[in-house]
Amino acid sequence: MRGTSPKRRVTALGSAGALVTATLIAGAVAAPTANASAGSGPGADREARGAAIAADRAAKAGIDWQDCPADWNLAKPIQCGYVTVPLDYAKPYGKQIKLAVDRIGNTGTKAERQGALIYNPGGPGGSGLRFPARVTAKNPIWANAAKAYDFVGFDPRGVGKSTPISCVDPQEFVTAPKMDPVPDSEADKLAQRKLAREYAEGCQERSGWMLPHMTTPNTARDLDVIRAALGEKKLNFLGVSYGTYLGAVYGTLFPGHVRRMVVDSVVNPSREKIWYQANLDQDVAFEGRWKDWQDWVAKNDATYHLGDTRAEVQEQWLKLRATAKKSPLGGVVGPAELISFFQSAPYYDSQWAPIASVFSKYVAGDTQALVDAAAPDLSDTAGNAASENGNAVYTAVECADAKWPTSWQRWDRDNTRLHRDHPFMTWANAWMNLPCATWPAKQQTPLNVKTGKGLPPVLIVQSERDAATPYEGAVELHQRFKGSRLITEKDAGSHGVTGLTNPCINTRVDSYLLTGELDAADVTCTPHATPKP
Repeated sequence: MRGTSPKRRVTALGSAGALVTATLIAGAVAAPTANASAGSGPGADREARGAAIAADRAAKAGIDWQDCPADWNLAKPIQCGYVTVPLDYAKPYGKQIKLAVDRIGNTGTKAERQGALIYNPGGPGGSGLRFPARVTAKNPIWANAAKAYDFVGFDPRGVGKSTPISCVDPQEFVTAPKMDPVPDSEADKLAQRKLAREYAEGCQERSGWMLPHMTTPNTARDLDVIRAALGEKKLNFLGVSYGTYLGAVYGTLFPGHVRRMVVDSVVNPSREKIWYQANLDQDVAFEGRWKDWQDWVAKNDATYHLGDTRAEVQEQWLKLRATAKKSPLGGVVGPAELISFFQSAPYYDSQWAPIASVFSKYVAGDTQALVDAAAPDLSDTAGNAASENGNAVYTAVECADAKWPTSWQRWDRDNTRLHRDHPFMTWANAWMNLPCATWPAKQQTPLNVKTGKGLPPVLIVQSERDAATPYEGAVELHQRFKGSRLITEKDAGSHGVTGLTNPCINTRVDSYLLTGELDAADVTCTPHATPKP
């Protein structure tokens, strides 16, 4: 259920913080203000109290803002710092970890300032540190919000600069041969199962001390500590993709701490969906959006020459796939690499034309264009490390958040059935998530997302044909968060709507962030502009 760049271990969908210790007197902190009853399990009260202790401590400490380290590639006036949080909120005076944060001040006057707007881009495993660059880049979509808010980004626990976790050597992660995700035999399935089990074992070996604590509720608690460290009484939050689930969990645990919350491209928060069923639902949605792209390519056959019907474009895809399976293109691009490249089209329609162009060049005889686009960049050491880390966090969070099926028979049955009608992503997605079937760390029961006392109206934004987070997720959260409003972008399917130019959506997001005002009823918007070839 990746929500940032869709680079993954075999495909689909889907850094250094120092340890410190802290010793404070328990009696010196205020009673917990989090919604203790919203947690699951006997430790919920202790974790709620631990979150309050950590937030109180962070409010006193603040953040030592400095110019960002040169290798973070975040230029002035963006500033960087760290916030200290407990590894385990049930033990708030135990081992501590550091989370990287950054900010840029509001561009308006002091009187216009409304506080900090904190951002999570998704994943799990996405870094939010690029968020303040929307201001330095003068992104017009965010210009009005930037007048009122400091833009604050952070790396969630385990990500990037925030005590990063790892499951395999980054270079091995990139260079290891990748099987065709679609199995031809029981032997292929057995080999993939072995790879998944070994990956889970690698996570335990390299990062086992972090794995039990890599949960969405803990990241939500971290978010509240960051809020306190910023000196904010209440949270203003923008979450995209997995960031919507983080927002949903935060809103459940800390309903009285929310001021404004925008969630965009929504993960279905139902306990029954997190996370096994959510990924199966995703396979169906990806197939639908893949067909949307093929229809667009066929409509623009005069440009791409890939066929003037969806069936003809699909035939070209299957031919390419078979060729790469028989002999990897350029010796490096096989079916797994093709999926990793082509899946960007169902994710974002901004990628429709670039991917169609590369595909068209290949069919016209230019194989190198496709190799250059789809092959891993072995020279990009930092990028490969970030990809490995992102994959590790994705796996760790989804495996820790919920109890996954351990029966291979169930995985085999469900994915075999789905693959018949939805072949584009199903098996690739299955192998991506299969480490959760043999996960070596404790798995939690998902939080029951619901409206709590003091939760203000939340703004939900969703495209109707989103592949990564199907539309039903937005409807589910809308029902669970009473008083929320849902903006639907009809006949559209890009993942991440608030960053696109669509005045029907942009003006409403601005209005909500600046005034708190929402429409009296849910809104349906026409789609943003269709890509041009």
